[in-house]
Parts: sequence; structure tokens; C-alpha cells
Amino acid sequence: MSNPGTPTFEQLRVFLAVVDAGSFAAAARNLNRAVSVVSYGIANLEAQLGLELFERDGTRKPKLTAAGRTVLAEARALAQGVDGLRAKVKGLLDGLEAEVNLAVDVMLPAERIGKALHAFAEAFPTVSLCLHVEALGAVTAAVLERKAIIGISGPLATAVEGVSCVAAGAVATVPVAAPDHPLGRMQRIEPGEARNHVQLVLTDRSPLTEGQDFAVLSPRTWRLADLGAKHALLRQGLGWGNMPLPLVQPDLDDGTLMRLAIPDHNGGIYRFAGVWRRDTPPGPAASWLLDQFVALGAGDIDEEGFAGI
Repeated sequence: MSNPGTPTFEQLRVFLAVVDAGSFAAAARNLNRAVSVVSYGIANLEAQLGLELFERDGTRKPKLTAAGRTVLAEARALAQGVDGLRAKVKGLLDGLEAEVNLAVDVMLPAERIGKALHAFAEAFPTVSLCLHVEALGAVTAAVLERKAIIGISGPLATAVEGVSCVAAGAVATVPVAAPDHPLGRMQRIEPGEARNHVQLVLTDRSPLTEGQDFAVLSPRTWRLADLGAKHALLRQGLGWGNMPLPLVQPDLDDGTLMRLAIPDHNGGIYRFAGVWRRDTPPGPAASWLLDQFVALGAGDIDEEGFAGI
């Protein structure tokens, strides 16, 4: 069994140039080389691999053999890998981060996250991203603990020492329950009635919000650290609770959930803030991403009659 030699990257680059240009002469022009140099490079590559890459049938236009087509796929993958490596190294030399760690509040609309990250992927294709989705004070805690370089937090971050903040929009939250929940069956909810029913409450284990309650009316609570679980339990009629309006709007439209007219609390505004450590300002890519969230949140409009949470 014969073992092939190891081709150089330059030989593979010449091979790709011939394939892409469609002829040895065109490849030579694109590479600013003599045709004889290109031909010699292909001959050396074939000798290294022990394969014929182009058919030798006398035609002027080079045609790949079956082996040549197989080698082409691998050569392209190698070339793309080298190009990616060079781009990443250039970014590092220019001060661009290799990776951005981002923490976002679970209340942030998923559509907004998708828009910002799609734009980020196009603008910084060489920068890796690590996304953390947290609740309440855990976003700011992740920034303080250096698990994330930037965060999109709820309103709790504004009073935290050592953190800089910039407004990044808001989302309306509304009290909801399933249609078969006792509150959902009431034509008119009397003041104080919500206190008689289990309220599903979002919580987290962050020391920044330990022991704090937000928009909690009922002394009877089920506490959950996951917004998706809270959403599912609300749909099952296991309690009532406040939810971001964009998330539950489809449920309100199809009748899976009902918006509750609770006199004590008809809804609230949950404001977002972009956050970072004052002693660790974000780099170019992270700053750009933070600006995207700020811009996307600039058009948010407060619901009439809603107070801030």
C-alpha cells in the first residue's frame, strides 16, 4: 500500500486557482505567475498525491478526474480553514475579541435577540459568541463575576455598584391565567381577589435579588427559575402570573391564556439596561453588539397606565 506525500498549501492554492479560473493560463494571470510555473505546480501536486487530478485528453480546458473532484472538496475545506485562521488572527492583531460572552434577561423578546445576533454574525464572522440567558439579578451577577463581558439586564442593574448602564428598551408585562382558572372564569375580579390564588413568580439564585419580590400580590406563591416552565404551568391553569406581553400574545389571541383585569395590578413596564463592569469596558465587537440592543430598544413604547417594575 502506497502512502501519499504531504502537499504544500501553495500547491493546493494553485490547484484551486486552476479549477476556479477554468484554465492554466487564466490561473497564471490571476496568480501573477507564468503558465509554466502553474503547470509545474500541478505536476508536483499530482506527484505528491500519486493521483492524476486533471484528464489528459488533449482538450484545452482542464477537466477534473474523479480523484480530482474528491481532492477539490478537501482542498476547499483546507483553504477556508486557513482563510478563517488568518481572519481571526488579523482581528486579534487589530484588537478584536476572539469571543464575546453575553448575558441576557429571560424577559427580553426572543425576536430581538435573534435580530441582534444575526447582525452580529454578519458583522463579526470571526468572533465566537457565548450566550447566557438568566433571570432578574443573575444577568448583572454574570457581568460582575466576569462570566459575561456585557449583559442586557432588567431594571435591577441600575443601582449595582461597579456597573455602568445604558437604557436598552422595555417590555410590557401583563397578568394572565388559563380560561379555566378561577380568576379566568370571573367576569369581574374584585380588589384583593388575586391574593386568594397561587401566583407563579419568576425567581433566581442571584445574591443581588435574594429575598426580593417584584410585582408579587399573593402570599401564596410558586417560585420558578425558568420562564418557560412558568409559561407552561400558566397554560395548565396551575396559577396566575405576570408575563411579557410579546411572549403570551399568541396565547391571548388563540384563547389559551386570558389577560386578567386585576384592579390591584393591571400590568407593568419591565425596563432593560445594557450593563458592563466599569473596570472592564467591552471591546469593539461587544460594544457593537451592545449598541445593537440599544438601537432595537429605542422604539419601545410604554403601555398607557403601566408603572415601572
